[in-house]
Amino acid sequence: MATVFTHSLAALIIGKSLIDKKQSPGFWLSLVLCSLLPDIDVVGIKFGIAYGDFWGHRGFTHSLCFAVIVGFFIGLVFYRRLGIASPEWCKYVVLYSTVTASHGIFDAMTNGGLGIAFFAPFDNSRYFLPWTPVQVTRVGFYDFFSHKGFRILMSEGIFILTPMSVIYVILVWRRRRNRKHDCRISE
Repeated sequence: MATVFTHSLAALIIGKSLIDKKQSPGFWLSLVLCSLLPDIDVVGIKFGIAYGDFWGHRGFTHSLCFAVIVGFFIGLVFYRRLGIASPEWCKYVVLYSTVTASHGIFDAMTNGGLGIAFFAPFDNSRYFLPWTPVQVTRVGFYDFFSHKGFRILMSEGIFILTPMSVIYVILVWRRRRNRKHDCRISE
């Protein structure tokens, strides 16, 4: 799996890329929690759920269907005041769905494990992306304070966070350029 650090930072980058308004700390915390939510499936290990099972690690909770369910749930519970199915409400549903789905996508970039059940519950087959440059990590905390932990974080920085940061900079640049253009038109 990709690390907690990468999932969290990616959620913040995605959020800053898609939402232009100033947001509360609770909003940012909720994005980070959604980016980590798919790993709730590791709890199943304690109850005897096997890794490759539907509810096993990288199973249903890493699927695109689960991500959409999470996005809709958050939209219904926290953004209902915007008007269900309004463009603003849809933007938040898409944001939370995207952040949740990013977890499985990043895990599918790793070079270990069984892959991701992207299409569960319709298909429990596990998939990796065609390119898996990210070093897989174990769940253990102490692994981060080793040479292997450094290599894992470096691979995530190079292959996940750097491209995402470049995309973010481009989006911010375009947003600012469009604002300047809009201001010139309205003058």
